[in-house]
Amino acid sequence: MKFATYVAFSGNCQEAFKFYEKCLGGKAEIMKYADSPMAEQTAPDWRDKVMHAKLQAGDQVLMGADAPKGMFSGNHGFCVSITVGDAAEAERIFGALSAGGKVQMPLAKTFWSPAFGMFIDRFGIPWMVNCESAQH
Repeated sequence: MKFATYVAFSGNCQEAFKFYEKCLGGKAEIMKYADSPMAEQTAPDWRDKVMHAKLQAGDQVLMGADAPKGMFSGNHGFCVSITVGDAAEAERIFGALSAGGKVQMPLAKTFWSPAFGMFIDRFGIPWMVNCESAQH
């Protein structure tokens, strides 16, 4: 069994996944409504929106889509959590993903981690970055 986070966007999913691809590496696959069998049933102004996006980075997956019109109510009650084994990598990822967003807890040493922080990225997605290192 595998778990994957699936996040909703209010029309900027493609921009977000290209940003995540740049920050996290891997490859984003993006299917727009216009590319689907439902293209003809989709409103013309919605055909360029993302029906499904998938970012594969190593053995990790992040997925998302533009929420249908009138269905997006924000992203609340969860965080996308990234765990790395090196504090320098935690700092790089935190800095890249939080750029233009709102830092809720700056990346800092905690009693459980040499580097932990939380933020909401510029697309409204909440994140946690955690370093699991024996040396803290």
